[in-house]
Amino acid sequence: MIGSGDPARITPSPNIWHWPDVYERENRAQDVSGALWAALRASCDWSGGDVVDVGCGDGFHLGVFAESARSVVGVEPHPPLVERARSRVAGMPGVAVLQAPAQRLPLAGACADLVHARTAYFFGPGCEPGLVEAERVLRPGGTLAIVDLDGSCSPYGDWMRADSPRFDPVAVERFFQLHGFRSESVRAVWRFADRAELAAVLGIEFSPKVARRALRQISGCEFEVGYRVRIRTRPVGLLRGS
Repeated sequence: MIGSGDPARITPSPNIWHWPDVYERENRAQDVSGALWAALRASCDWSGGDVVDVGCGDGFHLGVFAESARSVVGVEPHPPLVERARSRVAGMPGVAVLQAPAQRLPLAGACADLVHARTAYFFGPGCEPGLVEAERVLRPGGTLAIVDLDGSCSPYGDWMRADSPRFDPVAVERFFQLHGFRSESVRAVWRFADRAELAAVLGIEFSPKVARRALRQISGCEFEVGYRVRIRTRPVGLLRGS
């Protein structure tokens, strides 16, 4: 949720902030085979650990972490989404939702084993303050995991670039490499109940022209979307020469 180095700036989400009910259907349609969750768990198993989900929205993913984590904290800057998230997790032991931006996490240092952000950092350059904060709250050996839409992967990446011609997937990849991340490509299936639901979701993700183009290109009610799962581990300590 960071668009610049300004610590007071919050970049509004163009979809979930305005259409949370449609975005709920989008969340349910995404990754129906669990490919992203499998890739995440293979890189950073959070079982028995403490998880922070940055830019958690209305808390859709918090329950998945809570199934095996010791504690889960969702952090979200937009007050209406904070309230929705708190309602969703009410009664879940060890789960809390805090209102704050990613660049000012209201958490103690070295309190988390995993800091997770999903499609909250995909613009790359400009999210440096959030990366610094994530590193601060991670314990040594902890993992920062950023799940990022792959702007170079068809067909979704083609639609992203059509709406944002200045978006440069190569520059984004270079940014994360320079910041010490290793990245894995994952293809996830999005599956919708019907074409009307699919059209509604495309309508909140893209301009009308691109949404119509996307709907024409999709046969049926499902398609594959490319992601980059980006992983960085906080060092345990400095290496010393003998």
